[in-house]
Amino acid sequence: MAEMAADISEIITFLLQGCCLQYFFGSFLESRISGRRKNAVVVSVCYCMMKIAFAYLLPAGEASAGSSYRFLLQCIMLPVFVFCFYRAAKTITIFLLTVFQALSEISFFIGYMIMSLSSPVLEFETYFFTLGYIDAVPFEWLIRFTAVMLQVLCCICWVCILYFSLRKTVSTFREKDYEMHRTELLFILTPGLVGLLLCVLLRIIMVTMENGMPSLLYDRYPVLRIVIPAILLLSLLSILYSVKLFQDMILLGRERDSRIILEQQIDNMQAHMGEMEHLYAGVRSLRHDMKNTMAVLMRLSAADDRSEKAEFTAYLAELNRSFDRLELQFRTGNAVADALLNMKYHEISRWFSGVSASDMPKDCEYGNCETFEFDAKNLLFPGNLAIQSYDIGVILGNALDNAIEACKRLVKNNPQAKPFIRLSSFQRGKFFFLEIANSFDGKLKKGSRSEFPETLKTDRQIHGIGFANMKKTAEKYGGAVDFSVEGNPGNTENMPGFAIFTLSVMMKNPVNMLQTDCVFHERREED
Repeated sequence: MAEMAADISEIITFLLQGCCLQYFFGSFLESRISGRRKNAVVVSVCYCMMKIAFAYLLPAGEASAGSSYRFLLQCIMLPVFVFCFYRAAKTITIFLLTVFQALSEISFFIGYMIMSLSSPVLEFETYFFTLGYIDAVPFEWLIRFTAVMLQVLCCICWVCILYFSLRKTVSTFREKDYEMHRTELLFILTPGLVGLLLCVLLRIIMVTMENGMPSLLYDRYPVLRIVIPAILLLSLLSILYSVKLFQDMILLGRERDSRIILEQQIDNMQAHMGEMEHLYAGVRSLRHDMKNTMAVLMRLSAADDRSEKAEFTAYLAELNRSFDRLELQFRTGNAVADALLNMKYHEISRWFSGVSASDMPKDCEYGNCETFEFDAKNLLFPGNLAIQSYDIGVILGNALDNAIEACKRLVKNNPQAKPFIRLSSFQRGKFFFLEIANSFDGKLKKGSRSEFPETLKTDRQIHGIGFANMKKTAEKYGGAVDFSVEGNPGNTENMPGFAIFTLSVMMKNPVNMLQTDCVFHERREED
């Protein structure tokens, strides 16, 4: 009866362990079985059957050899078991397998040592039996009952410590889709491997044979009753705190990326200020020379000579070009957007004018470049826009940087291509939409842990974070960022690589719709 109770408690322990396994791995990996409850039942039952099979094939016996072989077989079969029930082809699976096995073994030994601390109960019962207070038959039943209760206590401690340690790991590991690099994986694996090897050592040396009788290491060195539990507890805490430290490292990395974004924005603002200073310097210079200019115009206009009239026409053309250089090409209703568009427009126009001097027209620098289209006629901002101009600049700046980089790459790969950037905006209900479409070569690399395309530049620490910054800004206004790709990403002589990338940004702008429509209509009339 006592042996049956012990077997039942062991089976229940295996089932609960299976539930812990499902909870732990199911929090990180996708299950192959549809239905959460169904998957939990199937995993728990199959895990229990696997453990029972190990116990039947390799009984522990009196020495530690059977227990060690059983542990080794479980380390081999556990990855197979996980791959059968989960889509586990991920780097994080190595961490999950190591940590689960380590926490399971540490929990078992802590429970076993808690049970060993209750051994004075058996000694107390034996003492009363030797004094004659307990008869032989009741004593035998009492000893069996106490042994079963101690085993149940060990199982309860084992499962409880395992569950709460796994739960702490799951709650601390917030970035479950984070793709770990080799150095990060080694860092987070080390505490688990140390704890696992420590448990292997304990399985080897804990039980020894003396004069044909099993003997615990505690009996020879009583101080180990304190030292070993302390080491196991420290090992358990090191696993849990290594996960917390790893998550803090990810958070610090993202804060570093945010700082880099801020530095890039400051650089862009400085470039913007330089562009505006150039514009104002030109205005001041033109105003300073206006008297001389008027005198020259009056003299040339009064001339009758045909050559002087031709000179007069050329002078007016050059003067007109000077005014074009100082004119703001874009009027969107937002001063920051206007300045940013002009700055980026002149930047990419100057770049295209130097791509191929023989192919590009000379007037490309000042906005008449036929090989590049920069269309912002449909980009209009209502006067009562509730979105801060700074945030508009963040989104437009990052979007234009990505679009310009894509157009440059397209021209480098296909000099005959005609790149374009088209910007538009509109309002639907309480939401304001921005759309930026640009041509690109069709090469798009999307990371497994990111919802946005990854940068194609080599230095990823300072590049490729513009999408995250735009998303963060849009979410500030209860919005979102999305993208779509259409076109032909081929790369042949007859059909060169060409596709259209469209970025859509939605932000909440609770303004009066009638007033907004009027503002849009007035601006279109002005244009």
